[in-house]
Amino acid sequence: MILVTGAGGNVGGALVAQLQASGIPFRAAYHSAEDARKAAKEGIDAVAVEMAAPSTVRAALDGVSRVFLLGAMSPEQVRNESNVVEAAISAGVEHIVKQSLWRADEELTPIARLHRPVERLLEESAVDWTFLRANFYMQTFSRNWADSIRSANIFSSPLIRGPIAFVDVADVAAVALRALTEDGHAGKAYALTGPEALTYDQTASVLSDVLGRVITYQGMTNEQALSVLPQFGVPVFEAEALVGVCNFYLDEGAETVTTTVAEITGRPPTSFREFAEANRDLFA
Repeated sequence: MILVTGAGGNVGGALVAQLQASGIPFRAAYHSAEDARKAAKEGIDAVAVEMAAPSTVRAALDGVSRVFLLGAMSPEQVRNESNVVEAAISAGVEHIVKQSLWRADEELTPIARLHRPVERLLEESAVDWTFLRANFYMQTFSRNWADSIRSANIFSSPLIRGPIAFVDVADVAAVALRALTEDGHAGKAYALTGPEALTYDQTASVLSDVLGRVITYQGMTNEQALSVLPQFGVPVFEAEALVGVCNFYLDEGAETVTTTVAEITGRPPTSFREFAEANRDLFA
């Protein structure tokens, strides 16, 4: 039995879909009780888990041997994920696959510094572990920017000029599925990317070509981002962390392309063009 935390998120949701398709027994843990109820109506073994409340974590771990670990980004993320690790070890879980972040081991950005302490906790424990250090998600375009692309032919973020090896969350989930169900992944930290590195201006060109109209990327200054993002519901903590990430990768640092997805899954990772074409209706 596999427990998938963060089942309502990008990678967690993709992993749930892939586990359903594979017929492998799993339990999906949602932060929202309403999301858990909706999933249960669809036949999923679903539970509501509050990582800050260890009793809910312990209940979700009943009968579980492997865990996919992903907590929501917040000032309490390290504590919350650590609660799951400690409860899982106490419950006799054999293997924890932690969703992590590109170059998390270097602790170069605010978000990396939320992930690395939990990685370190796992490294120092007796439980088997695997880290999935994914680069920027393609799904940021479909989840965060689809509205502005549809309505104004534009998408905005704190400025990044450098190329990024964007990765599709379905590819990250496919690696997670292998790590959770196969031998040979314990003690491995996987750097996950798509097949190419593109600047945001280049992704705008791909979107323009696929959609048949001009799409433009607008990079914001730090001051603009910290003013605008909270107006769209982004917590100040997340906005400040995002600005820190974008400042670090302003010109370089996220362009390395790895072959890990293909090596583990046996198929090439999704290209940005393939992602754009698959989501054409969302952007149209």
